[in-house]
Amino acid sequence: MSLRIAATGVSVVIDGQPILADVDIEIHAGEVLALVGPNGAGKSTLLSVLSGDLRPTHGSVLVDGRDIRGIRHIELARLRSVLTQENQVSFPFTVTEVVEMGRSPWQRTSSRDDDERAIADAIEATDVSHLAARRYTSLSGGEKARVSLARVLAQGTPTVFLDEPTAALDLRHQEEVMTTAARLARSGRAVVVVVHDLSLASAYADRVALVASGRLDTVGTPAEVFTAERVERVYGLPVEVVTQNERPVILPIRGATSA
Repeated sequence: MSLRIAATGVSVVIDGQPILADVDIEIHAGEVLALVGPNGAGKSTLLSVLSGDLRPTHGSVLVDGRDIRGIRHIELARLRSVLTQENQVSFPFTVTEVVEMGRSPWQRTSSRDDDERAIADAIEATDVSHLAARRYTSLSGGEKARVSLARVLAQGTPTVFLDEPTAALDLRHQEEVMTTAARLARSGRAVVVVVHDLSLASAYADRVALVASGRLDTVGTPAEVFTAERVERVYGLPVEVVTQNERPVILPIRGATSA
């Protein structure tokens, strides 16, 4: 797999408080990399740094060997797409119009010829065809999340960043979103996704990066990262790790307290 993004010595300090400290991580084409960790660990901040939306206090991020700080905004929008937690549209656009917004970086390029196919594929992949004529502002939280994901998919970039894309979704649509992420990776794209459900991350990620207290605790396959000892140490909760389809499933031991 080819290296798409490399971060070296990344640290972020906000209002005098360290959020990330000395993080080194690589993102490769053809893989799903899941960022996991407790609330406040720095996952979303790391995603923002890797995507170029936040400049680190120290360290560097390279995209295809180029310093991300030297890449113009419009070019960056053609290299990576980002679904943020706050991805909302306040004006009453239709669902189709919102998804079409994902194609804006390709205006005045030959890729405009791909707009119709890209929009249709994104709408189908996120199961929002039946909402196409609805106003975005009239949708439920879960429906809005899927439409926002469709906009990101329509952008058609080689790297896709998804910050908690399953947070507002029911069980079926959580699985469908992660299946879509895996499908993107199989097509050769690099996918970085922040996920709170460890078993969901384990089921679909090729690699997992466990972030704890602003530092990268470990990176590896789900089986390497999700050991009962490590999960208990980082989350402060006893767990049992079982296997399903050769992937770890993490189960809290309810009624127990961590030492």
